[in-house]
Amino acid sequence: MTDGATGDFEGLTPAWRELETRTPVKLRAIENERHFKAMVNFMNKLLDKIGDRETHPLMGLLDMVTAFVHDYEERNVEIPDADPSAVLRFLMTQHGLRQTDLAEDFGSQSNVSEVLSGKRDINARQARALAKRFGVSPAVFI
Repeated sequence: MTDGATGDFEGLTPAWRELETRTPVKLRAIENERHFKAMVNFMNKLLDKIGDRETHPLMGLLDMVTAFVHDYEERNVEIPDADPSAVLRFLMTQHGLRQTDLAEDFGSQSNVSEVLSGKRDINARQARALAKRFGVSPAVFI
């Protein structure tokens, strides 16, 4: 590949086409609700594969897909601004759950406590597990 500033667009084109044939969703700004659902599904599969390994080779793809989902939600889905720990606390109340009920998702009850108190962030694996449990997008926990 040539200098990054000028780019090798001739070499990039076939690589991009190949990537497009291998992804289950169009990698571009989300166009409609159907595209949004497909992109969220793809994001969830990437989260399953990557977990909380920030050096995983697919992390850049996850970042891109997450940005598309976030952009669409910002434009089309009314999600109140809330701290991930506040969202978790709200969902726990709605579902009648205690910290011990989420210990398996977090690795321990003390990890749940640290998240709820704001001492620890929710990682990608935990966000995926919580999203599946509560039927929401993992983005609400990140």
